Amino acid sequence: MTAGSIGSFSRSFASGRSNRTRGLWLAGLVVALSALCALSVTVGTREVAWSDVVAALAGQIDNIGQAAVSVRIPRTVLAVLAGAALGLAGAIMQGVTRNPLADPGILGVNMGASLAVVTGVALFDMSSAQAYIWAAILGAGSSAVFVYTIGSLGRGGATPLKLALAGAATSVAFSSMVIAVVLPRADIAGGIRSWQIGGVSGATFERIVPVLPFLAVGFVVSLLSARKLNSLALGDDVAAGLGERVAVARAVASFGAIFLCGATTAVCGPIGFLGLVVPHVCRLLVGVDHRWLLPFSTLGGACLLLAADVVGRIATRPAEIEVGIITALVGAPFFIWIVRRQRVREL
Repeated sequence: MTAGSIGSFSRSFASGRSNRTRGLWLAGLVVALSALCALSVTVGTREVAWSDVVAALAGQIDNIGQAAVSVRIPRTVLAVLAGAALGLAGAIMQGVTRNPLADPGILGVNMGASLAVVTGVALFDMSSAQAYIWAAILGAGSSAVFVYTIGSLGRGGATPLKLALAGAATSVAFSSMVIAVVLPRADIAGGIRSWQIGGVSGATFERIVPVLPFLAVGFVVSLLSARKLNSLALGDDVAAGLGERVAVARAVASFGAIFLCGATTAVCGPIGFLGLVVPHVCRLLVGVDHRWLLPFSTLGGACLLLAADVVGRIATRPAEIEVGIITALVGAPFFIWIVRRQRVREL
């Protein structure tokens, strides 16, 4: 056997070993997600006997315990879908902008969707689920374009720091505009304030079903963008040299992320920092290959949001803390750590 063939065999073995390790991590995430789903259904502000849990899963609602479990089932489904969407959207945004600080909340995308929904409700008496979703998607897309345009101005183009600053400023401005829109409407102020926190409580299958087609489009488009994001990670010039249409690749991947963010915000409200934390943790497990990173971020986001929801239910029994607060408590220190350790360098 020649030295070249030995080297080729070693690289092949190392690649296979790496893929096996990633496969084990993936299986571990699936197991963790299954365990968290079971925990989400069985744990809450009210103690429920196992017999009532089994009966409720079979469709029975004969007592308070079974009714409590029946309410947790759609809540668990929504937490899985929303967490998966935000985790995947965060990975896509970081890949598209090559910005380690990219996140639907930090870049102002969630707040843009929120402003669009609140404006539609307050000024145009918007009430249908479809209208909520389309308004949120259009608001998310407009905000993303606005932030990227502002962050691209001046010398150096869209650097990570400029994008983060532009997104933070936009989020603050849009948040103030939401307050300005809601203040004159005392009849909707309470519901809007509760929705603005971001959460999955009160979930029903009637609320979840209308958003499923939009999430499906976002998931498919985003996951199919993995190879294009790998090319973009090499730099625009190299990607173009490999035959990649850089602008089209960015636009398509961003389209998927905007659908995920807008649809999730419409049904849950703005939930921040999850799209920042999850992709970074997943990179530690599987590296920077988006063919692995995107599925891992999807599962990791679902796990994190489910865990945050369970913690929010039991931390202050019999009251609850919405997941938007829990993710902010986890994400804010993580954001500071990234800024200090990574020095906001490009991916």
